[in-house]
Amino acid sequence: MTLSGLHVLLTYQCTFACDHCFVWGSPQQSGTLRLRQIREILEQAGDLGTVGRIYFEGGEPFLYYAVLVRAAAEAADRGFEVGVVTNGYWATDLEDALTWLRPLAGLIQGLSVSSDLYHWDEALSQQVQNVQAAADQLSVPLGTISVAQPGEESASLASLMFRGRAAEKLAHLVPHHPWRTFTACPYEDLRDPGRVHVGPLGYVQLCQGIALGNLFHIPLADLCAAYDPDSHPIVGPLLDGGPAELARRHGVTPKTAYADACHLCYETRRALRQRYPEVLAPDQVYGLAAT
Repeated sequence: MTLSGLHVLLTYQCTFACDHCFVWGSPQQSGTLRLRQIREILEQAGDLGTVGRIYFEGGEPFLYYAVLVRAAAEAADRGFEVGVVTNGYWATDLEDALTWLRPLAGLIQGLSVSSDLYHWDEALSQQVQNVQAAADQLSVPLGTISVAQPGEESASLASLMFRGRAAEKLAHLVPHHPWRTFTACPYEDLRDPGRVHVGPLGYVQLCQGIALGNLFHIPLADLCAAYDPDSHPIVGPLLDGGPAELARRHGVTPKTAYADACHLCYETRRALRQRYPEVLAPDQVYGLAAT
């Protein structure tokens, strides 16, 4: 496995509890990285020699603003291209948006802002408009992330994937299809991912809730070198025949039909968590760790 990008989940806490959230982010969610842990992650990413991009996200990383700014600065000092993903809750007007964003100007090469009807009462909220204006003034490259509503299709919207909270809150709102038809993973390159997510507990996630290992226990370079997708108990079946094969291989009896491949995969993984606790981790992305 050759990684070029690392997405660091600074926290699972968020100002929202959106129905579509992969990681069950909410104000009550637990799990936040410390600076010393972030430094360890950055050091391990540097040791790989192939990682060029570090993205800080969550949850909502601006909830731990001082840590975010310091982490972005240290990542930039190490030569990484740095990005941040946020919902822009902090941009209550233009002056405030400039105040929050100015310390990151020159450190980050990308700012992605979530703006859709899961987060706000309008597709492009006033907060996000303030972020856009501030980013323009500070020459910070900006992009928006907008996810479709159930049943909605648009070239300008990201597809809704029924995993995480969406499997519980939204899957019943769309047509279902026979479970045997889900014979491939449509979204992730699990054989050679290119980028992974690392959360507060150190689990290196190939997809949210499918762990390669824990870099606080085994160095990231060793995890990548040892990765054999075909022998991985979850990835192997997914590569052979998608979520349908994952259920068959492990003797999980599916329901008749599911909203999409993610829905079947997520529900099958939930059924297998006691069998593979270190692979199907952490608890947060299965909605089991909120306090």
